[in-house]
Amino acid sequence: MSSLAVGSRSSGTARRNAASVTLLRGMPLAPAVVLLAVFLVGPILYCVYSAFTDMALTGSAGSDFVGLDNFTRAFSSADFRQSVYYTVIFTVVSAIIGQNVLGMVLALLMRAGNRAVRAVVSAIVIGAWVLPEVVTGYLWVAFFGTDGSLNHMLTAIGLSPQNILFSTPILAVSIANIWRGTAFSMLVYSAALSEVPKEIEEAAIVDGAGTWRKLLSVTLPMVRRSIATNLMLITLQTLSVFGLIWTMTKGGPSNKSTTLPVFAYQQAFQFSQLGYGTALALVLLLIGAIFSLIYLRALRLGDDPS
Repeated sequence: MSSLAVGSRSSGTARRNAASVTLLRGMPLAPAVVLLAVFLVGPILYCVYSAFTDMALTGSAGSDFVGLDNFTRAFSSADFRQSVYYTVIFTVVSAIIGQNVLGMVLALLMRAGNRAVRAVVSAIVIGAWVLPEVVTGYLWVAFFGTDGSLNHMLTAIGLSPQNILFSTPILAVSIANIWRGTAFSMLVYSAALSEVPKEIEEAAIVDGAGTWRKLLSVTLPMVRRSIATNLMLITLQTLSVFGLIWTMTKGGPSNKSTTLPVFAYQQAFQFSQLGYGTALALVLLLIGAIFSLIYLRALRLGDDPS
């Protein structure tokens, strides 16, 4: 019995010592945890609360709890449904198709090119990436505008001038976002392609596979996880794009480029309906979560050996 008691006391002392060591090791992280709680978790919780109130920027300083009224109002609004429609178009065109495909093409070309070509392409593409959204927006307004570079080039070759910012504004902002964001996909795919063993690709060529067959059957399957990860990241980034669209079109004309972030901003700060705008932001967060689950599900299905 005495040996059991001694063993029990020893194990209890060991557990206390381990807890003390863990606490001491975690103490340097305490300031960071406090800052995250104050400046990240706190505002998020406050925003969630605000989405269920009629909080406004003007009028009475108080706010009342309205439950799901803001969300019911959103899903019954034609303007909200239109903003979701343009958000999906903007995301699919500029991220899933544009940035993803162009980034892969540039990565493949850089892989096949010499060092000088890689350096020049990287400098140009990354130079566009590091520009702020506002600067990028003004550059593309100067290009697409009525007196912009595009119309000067069209006139020079005998074609009629176009006003893409007025006729198809969602296409204009999508092209601008592709130009700005492709560098990220290019860097991700360049890193992934550098890990593909050349011996496997050479073996495919020896077996008679052409360039396209080698790409589709050997190269792309080996970087599948990088493709899914890149798609998830650029989709989430594109869903939240605001500054670029606001600089170029402010959501117009006739709301033809009003994505959900722009619509939420208009409701919260132009129309002073802060609670309603916050509810719209939560819907945007939900859309991003749905896209993330789809990509994660695709990754798990691809890893399933059955």
